[in-house]
Amino acid sequence: MSDATEDPKHDALSEPLRRAIGERYLTYALSTIMDRALPDARDGMKPVHRRILFAMRELKLTATGGFRKSAKISGDVMGNYHPHGDAAIYDAMARLAQDFNVRYPLVDGQGNFGNIDGDNPAASRYTEARLTAAAEALMEGLSENAVDFRPNYDGTLEEPAVLPAAFPNLLANGSSGIAVGMATNIPPHNIDDLVGACLHLIKAPDAQDDTLLQYVPGPDFPTGGVIVEPKDSIAQAYRTGRGSFRLRARWEIEDLGRGQWQVVVTEIPYQVQKSKLIERIADLIQTKKIPILADVRDESAEDVRLVLEPRSRNVDPEVLMSTLFRNSDLEIRFSLNMNVLIDGRTPKVCSLKEVLRAFLDHRREVLIRRSQHRLDKIDHRLEVLAGLLIAFLNLDRVIDIIRYDDDPKAALMAEDWARPHARAMSERDYVSPLPVAGPGGLTEVQAEAILNMRLRSLRRLEEMELTAERDRLTEERAGLLELLGQEEIQWKRIAEELREVRKNFGARAPGGARRTVFAEAAEVAEVPIEAMIEREPVTVVCSKMGWIRAMKGHLADGSALKFKDGDEGRFLIQAETTDKLILFGANGRFYTLPVVQLPGGRGMGEPVRLMVDLPNESEIVALFIHRPGEKLLVASSAGDGFLVAGDDVLAQTRAGKQALNVRAPAVARVCVPVHGDHVACVGQNRKVLVFPLEELPEMGRGKGVRLQKYKDGGLADATTFTLADGLSWHDPAGRTRTETDLTDWLGKRAGSGRMAPRGFPRDNRFT
Repeated sequence: MSDATEDPKHDALSEPLRRAIGERYLTYALSTIMDRALPDARDGMKPVHRRILFAMRELKLTATGGFRKSAKISGDVMGNYHPHGDAAIYDAMARLAQDFNVRYPLVDGQGNFGNIDGDNPAASRYTEARLTAAAEALMEGLSENAVDFRPNYDGTLEEPAVLPAAFPNLLANGSSGIAVGMATNIPPHNIDDLVGACLHLIKAPDAQDDTLLQYVPGPDFPTGGVIVEPKDSIAQAYRTGRGSFRLRARWEIEDLGRGQWQVVVTEIPYQVQKSKLIERIADLIQTKKIPILADVRDESAEDVRLVLEPRSRNVDPEVLMSTLFRNSDLEIRFSLNMNVLIDGRTPKVCSLKEVLRAFLDHRREVLIRRSQHRLDKIDHRLEVLAGLLIAFLNLDRVIDIIRYDDDPKAALMAEDWARPHARAMSERDYVSPLPVAGPGGLTEVQAEAILNMRLRSLRRLEEMELTAERDRLTEERAGLLELLGQEEIQWKRIAEELREVRKNFGARAPGGARRTVFAEAAEVAEVPIEAMIEREPVTVVCSKMGWIRAMKGHLADGSALKFKDGDEGRFLIQAETTDKLILFGANGRFYTLPVVQLPGGRGMGEPVRLMVDLPNESEIVALFIHRPGEKLLVASSAGDGFLVAGDDVLAQTRAGKQALNVRAPAVARVCVPVHGDHVACVGQNRKVLVFPLEELPEMGRGKGVRLQKYKDGGLADATTFTLADGLSWHDPAGRTRTETDLTDWLGKRAGSGRMAPRGFPRDNRFT
């Protein structure tokens, strides 16, 4: 035995890892693109959907027949054609039955197949299904060699590579999928519109995409809605195969009498779950982001009915709905990406014309194949009829051969039937039938048919029926030959078939009318939230631990307020519901809190850290009302600071806006409004420095400049004031003291300063 046979490693192949991974990933990518994610442009199907419909056809689940358990269907699909999980197969089948997801359902479901709220279908053992008339139209011709068949995954059965597709299902029902490096997203359309475009394309093969838009103005979603996309944008999307559509809910004003009204939403955008939509609107009401909306109610039964109740009858309905469109899924943007498989192999982003052209070319191929199949069947039948007619004309001789010959089949084929037989001529003149295979002989097919003929067929009436059938088939055969020979007749037949589809599924058929309408988006000026809020006086209370609330009215003092154990009041601000609060943290960031969104005065309020992303280790340095045009003085414990515009620190997000850059162990220490012409600083060493305000720069963000110099410690407090009015502070007894002669403390910025005046607070604070 050789060494190569003894060594098991001798047969191992060696190749670079990069090439091995690349080849295998490419194989996976191609499999995902062709067999899972992208639909075929000809029938609009992915393999799983095609296999589901074919398996249901094999189970004889016709549109007029009985239902079968969904578990049986998904089991047959998995066992015979689609070797994947039964849950994935059932989910795909359930979607084909959902009339809120599929414009023309291909599966007729019985039981709970989910709903528009987003609830999942019941388990497959509880539901039943059968095909719909639309699904049968897609498979019409499968038994007539209309398409190619290929072996299934284990080679024991055959499945169609594509369906004959009597209508352009790709556009009628749409499709979506994500492959490797590419994706597709095609909205559903109306069959009546698509048939009109196909008929025009048959008449004018060189028609432009813009011309086809006269027949297909846009998508037709199962859930209706209103498309407010400009026509130019829609035309560009269909021309390039990429774009998007703005889709809004359909709504109406319902008069309640006495000047009261409410908005009723009757159709919501496609693929928006109603339950999540209501949750979103309820959240907008709770957080007071849309103050003019008071309540939302779901009064839906089989139809959609969402009731939106305004806070006041003086609210403009257009403004209310425009605000909701911007802040909720009552308006969505549905993207178009017509990335499909051309001829089942090549991925390509197609225009509207290219997709319809692919469908029509497929229908022509199906017509030719079905016609050729029918022609072959007719030729076979005519061959049999010729033999049967010979048998009738020479009946006695045929009976003699069958009774006495050892091999009647061979004898029938060898007999010269062109020579008239005496007994046959005694009753009627001999009329030569259709030509047979040999000189006067029968073919094997004819001989076999004669031997299989029943005795009851030997009636005179049967012979007449055979002659009539022969004449009828001969005429049909001539028509098929003419059809196969002339392209013009082929397109005429395809047009007739499309008109029949329009009759069965078009606008005049049940459920075939267009559901999605078109409108121009009324441009409503965006109203700021402040203008929507009813102005009311409130008192904002924030504790030392950061619990905040808004009490109705203006409170004189907070002595009667209650706080949690170990907590106490810190900020008491008289404000209005239209105001915005500015919170400055020890991390140097500014946060914005609309007063209208603060929790009510019942209880202890809520932690402010749930409303903004203020770190737990960062204390609240200042909390005040935003005044437009106001400037602020900010400073760190290291003694660095600058001026910043109050309008520049307004934050739009929870994360806030960074202004003062601090580095540990330093923290932000001061944030006060600027009033006056001088700045007063006091350090932890109780030294006070006064310098002109003009020496401080105004910045948007940074570390700032040195306010006061310290040998040890840092900045304790800072304020601004008018030098002529003097510097004021509260003494330990609570009295206000003012020092007007500040000559000893006046100096240049970044100086050390001098000890504080007599009576200055021990906590080194000006306020």
